[in-house]
Amino acid sequence: MKSIASLSLDLDNKWSYMKTHGDPDWEDFPSYLDIVIPRVLRFLADRNLKITFFIVGQDAALEKNHEHLAQIADAGHEIGNHSFKHEPWLHLYTKDELIEEFERSEESIQFATGKLPVGFRGPGFSLSQSVLEVLAERCYEYDCSTLPTYIAPLARAYYFLNSPEMSEDEREKRKKLFGKFSDGFRPLKAHVIDIGGKQMVEIPVTTFPILKTPIHASYLIYLSNFSTTAARFYLKSGLQLCTAMGISPSMLLHPLDFLGAEDVPELKFFPGMNFALEEKIKMVSKIIDTLTSKFEVGGMREFASSVVAEYSIDRGEVIETN
Repeated sequence: MKSIASLSLDLDNKWSYMKTHGDPDWEDFPSYLDIVIPRVLRFLADRNLKITFFIVGQDAALEKNHEHLAQIADAGHEIGNHSFKHEPWLHLYTKDELIEEFERSEESIQFATGKLPVGFRGPGFSLSQSVLEVLAERCYEYDCSTLPTYIAPLARAYYFLNSPEMSEDEREKRKKLFGKFSDGFRPLKAHVIDIGGKQMVEIPVTTFPILKTPIHASYLIYLSNFSTTAARFYLKSGLQLCTAMGISPSMLLHPLDFLGAEDVPELKFFPGMNFALEEKIKMVSKIIDTLTSKFEVGGMREFASSVVAEYSIDRGEVIETN
């Protein structure tokens, strides 16, 4: 019997990438959801996969996106919360600002999809104790905002190098973007955490065990710039090591994994956006085929429930889960 793994997609929109990059044109909320959502849904349907989509509340608040966002829920995929404003500096928010952020995102996401999210991922892996407290108070079942890797400062430096027009004020907001070096010491295994007497599952985005380098699709696509064979071997090795160490992987997709250079030339500054669409889809297919050949793949809520069940057995307790 195969071990389980979880798969999710952070539905960052064109404007959210532009905003993070410091491009003022983001304020018009340009979108590619009409292109990427049908494309991703076909891809998943062809493989009979149900995953979790983390939706940005601002997108759900815009009527032009409602039809396509509803298609995600209608196809049977789980809906998660990816914040309202998609600002990767939630650690700078006050408690009241966080509550407002969650209220707005939940209301918008539920209106657009008919689903109230019970899982959260912070934009840019932004997380703080206050965020966890608000999640617990709002009865979220899981968080998956951690990326246990040592290379966050390098990723941030690369990002700033490719954003020369960004102001010092904007750079200051982003000084913890992608996390800290010490995040590499975080656990890779999903685990139950206690926040103010309430239990919640923390599901890290899986990185290569021991090395703690990323193995999610965007990173693998970037590596395939140099060698597709090496990128595939790197993934297989990482997943094999996960199995050997008893780690159930949680893999991450992004919209740009399904968009070619011809689709969004405005985002050419992002790594991997020099690829043609056909090349990207071929690479993503190999990644997902490798994952499904080794694991039973599902969404995040199902995965979180399995973690709670295992925790209950280990502690000799009975904890009711949905």
